[in-house]
Amino acid sequence: MCGIVGVLGNHEAAPLLVEALKRLEYRGYDSAGIATINVGTLDRRRAVGKLVNLSDLLVHEPLAGKSGIGHTRWATHGAPTVVNAHPHRAGGVAVVHNGIIENFRALRADLAADGYAQESDTDTEIVALLARREMDQGASPKDAARRTLARLHGAFALCFLFEGEDDLIIAARQGSPLAIGHGTGEMFVGSDAIALAPMTDRITYLEEGDWAVITRGGAQIHDAQGKLANRAETRVLLDSARIEKAGYKHFMAKEIAEQPVVIADALKHYTTSDGGLALPEALNFTGIDRVMLVGCGTASYAAQVAKYWFEQIASLPAEVDIASEFRYRDPVLSPGTMAVFVSQSGETADTLAALRHVEGKVARIVAVVNVPTSSIARESDL
Repeated sequence: MCGIVGVLGNHEAAPLLVEALKRLEYRGYDSAGIATINVGTLDRRRAVGKLVNLSDLLVHEPLAGKSGIGHTRWATHGAPTVVNAHPHRAGGVAVVHNGIIENFRALRADLAADGYAQESDTDTEIVALLARREMDQGASPKDAARRTLARLHGAFALCFLFEGEDDLIIAARQGSPLAIGHGTGEMFVGSDAIALAPMTDRITYLEEGDWAVITRGGAQIHDAQGKLANRAETRVLLDSARIEKAGYKHFMAKEIAEQPVVIADALKHYTTSDGGLALPEALNFTGIDRVMLVGCGTASYAAQVAKYWFEQIASLPAEVDIASEFRYRDPVLSPGTMAVFVSQSGETADTLAALRHVEGKVARIVAVVNVPTSSIARESDL
């Protein structure tokens, strides 16, 4: 899981990109980078390790420009090195990417046959090379991005930045989340609303297969069939204390220290002043004969605890599945099952895929997440 961000602003982009990436470090922290357009010229800075290393590099090698894209990486293809760090560039095209391009080997061979050699070990560089080849053949940036997207198989969220185009970002999502932020004469892109919180609270979430042509005047969104799509703009209110490290060295240290407060805050939402329960009306167990809990990592450990509670307190049979294995064992789903999906970020790819696997096959889908605007929260019944 990686974090991506884009800015078409009225002020220098580099500080905004770095600040947004700080809020996405939970998505990856083995390398980071940004690219900007300054007086039509595309340039980038990349650094291995935590985001502070990129910040230090920018002090010594500043990057000017009011348009840019940024990335914080959790390596999947290729070691954490500067060469493998995003943004990736091919000629006048820079790209940041969250996800996996499953057919990158075939695309790499096709590009190599045309003389477009890859420098890194990543699947992402293929995207930049494909767009460059299209532009070398005369395509506009918009058409180059559109044709490139049509050749990609896998899960991805992408942002393209083009040399000479300081009022253009092209963004796309397929299987990975991406949100567009609206400002006054400014536009933003981020993996989630958390990244954009310092800049705007007006958010449009791209849906599966969407791609958008973004300028400072707005966003033109196309669906998977290429037709113009009208996606709703929503206002998102986020508590900055919950999405920053609040003085702790690591998010994990913060989360450990916050456990008593977090449990108390969670209980406040569902109890009355006299200690009674005040559950949401939609959380109705009528007709439910089984609870299925799905998560990855520590989320699955939390689900194991909940399994005991459901069985001991509610006398409801409960089972726990690791999200990455869920779809492959062909689980038996019944109309009386409540499926509960647990994810801290609300964007865990395997958990989201498991949720989509049960849609229309169970009585109710419930999300337990820390980010109410996340994909898992938005695609659940509750």
